[in-house]
Amino acid sequence: MSSLNTVKVEISVVLGKAVLPMQQLLRMGRGAVIELDANQSDQVWVLANNRPIARGEIVVQGEKVGVSITEILKKVG
Repeated sequence: MSSLNTVKVEISVVLGKAVLPMQQLLRMGRGAVIELDANQSDQVWVLANNRPIARGEIVVQGEKVGVSITEILKKVG
């Protein structure tokens, strides 16, 4: 079991997606807002090493933002 403690996994949370022309992306500066195809109440995808593993919802506690897991995805394949 101790060898599991050394395995690193990259966790990502996908809030939504957007498609932009490259020219618009290059013109964006600090503080620019990109509109996503999601609503505030939508669930987010939780990825481990770019593979979906769970769904969740955004939780805000003070100045910290986290994800509350609502569903663990079944392994496919």
